[in-house]
Amino acid sequence: MFSLLDVLAAHRDPVSLKEISEQTGLHPSTAHRILNDLAAGRYVDRPEAGSYRLGMRLLELGNLVKARLDVRDAALAPMRELHKLTHQPVNLSVRQGDEIVYIERTYSERSGMQVVRAVGGRAPLHLTSVGKLFLAHDDAQRVRAYAARTGLAGHTRNSITDLPTLERELARVKQQGTARDNEELELGVRCMAAGIRDDQGKLVAGLSISAPADRLEESWMERLTATAAQISAALGHRG
Repeated sequence: MFSLLDVLAAHRDPVSLKEISEQTGLHPSTAHRILNDLAAGRYVDRPEAGSYRLGMRLLELGNLVKARLDVRDAALAPMRELHKLTHQPVNLSVRQGDEIVYIERTYSERSGMQVVRAVGGRAPLHLTSVGKLFLAHDDAQRVRAYAARTGLAGHTRNSITDLPTLERELARVKQQGTARDNEELELGVRCMAAGIRDDQGKLVAGLSISAPADRLEESWMERLTATAAQISAALGHRG
């Protein structure tokens, strides 16, 4: 049955019984019997005699699975594994308007860094690594509108507070696919971030590592992006 469904999934158009039998190695009578059972349950459709395609029941079930997927649930275990590697806070954030909101965090007291952004905390987009990921996905007009609304207020001497500098930073983010915060939100703290996408390829969250400025290791970026890709895959993304 699994082999039959895989064959049908690999073809855009209806597939003949003969071709299904050849590709699965099943005897035609065996394939026909299983396909009839699947058709009775609406897992397979017969648009015409002797040909088959995936049925609407699979779409209904797929939509149920999608509706029940939660980025926090998908991210928690991978975040814990990433924290074990870095021993630094790992943050999961989403965008709400002109800010990011921290919805999950894994950390330990051994990190040597005060945790000032608790779950539920907010921060401006342009001052955070995850926020830059979201801004980099906005078009130029939206970025200018964001700058006008917020005034690009800064928190530290490293904060980006003018539009040309922000635009250059976002161009780098687009090129690299990742983002960084160089003590722009809080002095003494640096961050790196990678995006998390859903099954439609939409950026839905960001995963970041925060660390004291002198402890953030560039080698973590590869593992961070791999972890973000793992979470994205759990949400149905096929990048």
